[in-house]
Amino acid sequence: MLPVLHFESSYLPRVRRRPMKQPVKVRIMLPMSIRCNTCGSHICQGTKFKSRKEEVVGETYLGNQRFRFYFTCTNCSAVLAIKTQPQHPDCEVESGATRVVENGQRKREAEEMGDVMKSRTYDLNREIDILPALDDMNSMK
Repeated sequence: MLPVLHFESSYLPRVRRRPMKQPVKVRIMLPMSIRCNTCGSHICQGTKFKSRKEEVVGETYLGNQRFRFYFTCTNCSAVLAIKTQPQHPDCEVESGATRVVENGQRKREAEEMGDVMKSRTYDLNREIDILPALDDMNSMK
């Protein structure tokens, strides 16, 4: 004869739920280099952080929700915040830090501002200066 099995609810593991309005904790990689306003330390692009993620209320772009990430400075533990931009594959620094602009980005921004003709004429003049040297090298073969 088989023993009778009874259901024991005390053996079930407890399911703990996260409160609805609590921010989600995620691990993110910093998409750009920033500088902390409190201590002045530089935090490089690609640094991983444990952060709190929350939805930005009332801000959407073509149905895509914007998110805000809170994390701390690696040096002074000041709270820094960045916000996603769905229209651009980038984020904007919201508080606690300033964005560090690299040289390549400055060049691209300068070209967008109207210095395109100057850079093109500079490149053409440089090519014209190099052409005689290339002809000499070809004649040596």
